[in-house]
Amino acid sequence: MSSVAGKTVVITGSSRGVGADTAKILAGEGANVVINYRQKAPRANKMVKEITEAGGRAIAVQADITDPESRSGLFQAAVSEFGGVDVLILNASGGMETELGEGYALKLNRDAQNDTLTEALELLPEGGRVVFVTSHQAHFINEVETMPEYEAVARSKRAGEDTLTARVPELAEKGVDFVVVSADMIEGTVTATLLNRARPGALDERRAAAGKLYTVNEFAHEIAAMVTADVESGHVELVGGAEDFLAQAGK
Repeated sequence: MSSVAGKTVVITGSSRGVGADTAKILAGEGANVVINYRQKAPRANKMVKEITEAGGRAIAVQADITDPESRSGLFQAAVSEFGGVDVLILNASGGMETELGEGYALKLNRDAQNDTLTEALELLPEGGRVVFVTSHQAHFINEVETMPEYEAVARSKRAGEDTLTARVPELAEKGVDFVVVSADMIEGTVTATLLNRARPGALDERRAAAGKLYTVNEFAHEIAAMVTADVESGHVELVGGAEDFLAQAGK
C-alpha cells in the first residue's frame, strides 16, 4: 500500500494516547479513520470534531472488542460510513486494571485481538494490512524479565502477538500483510503512569537504559509509517532500536 489516502483505517482503542495521535496523523494523510472507544464518548467525539474541522474524515464508534456483538458493530459502522475496511490497527490493550479480574489481560490482549482480526478478515481486501501494537517488555518477555507489576500483561500481549503471527500464512492467502510495531515504555501513557506509580522510578530506569523514551506523538508517527511501509508480512519494527533488550536476549 503506497498511500493511505482514501483508505479506511480502523484503530482500536483510539480515543486517547497513542491511538488518538495515530488517527490524527493518518487522517491528515487522507485516510478515513474509525476511532474506537470503550467508554468515553465525549473524548472520542471531540477527536472526530478536530479531524473533520481540519478537513479529514472520521467517525467515532463505541465498541468493547472483548464483546462479540460490540466488536461486530465496530466493523459494521466502518462499512456503513466508508464502504469497507482497508487497514486494521490493533492498538487497544490493558490488563493492569485490577477491578476487571485476573483473566482480563489474556482475554483482551490475546483472545480479543485474535477475534477482532477474524472479524476484519471478512472485509480486508487484497493489499490490506493489519498492524499490531506492542511493547518491548512484552515482545521480549520470553528472554528478558520485566517488572513484576507488568509481567502478566506482558505475557498476555506476547501471547496475542504469537497467536496473530501464527496466522500470517492464512492472511497471505487473502493478500493481507501483518506487521508488529513495538516500543519501550512511552512517556505520558496510562500504562507508564500506572507502572511508575506502582514502582516509583521505573520510568527513570527505563530512560537511563534506553537512552530515550518515545513520546506518545513520536510513537504514533512510527505506527502510522508502518501502515504503508514496504516490509514483508510478519515484520517486527523495533521502534528506538531496542539495543539493550536485544543484548539481554542474546540477539
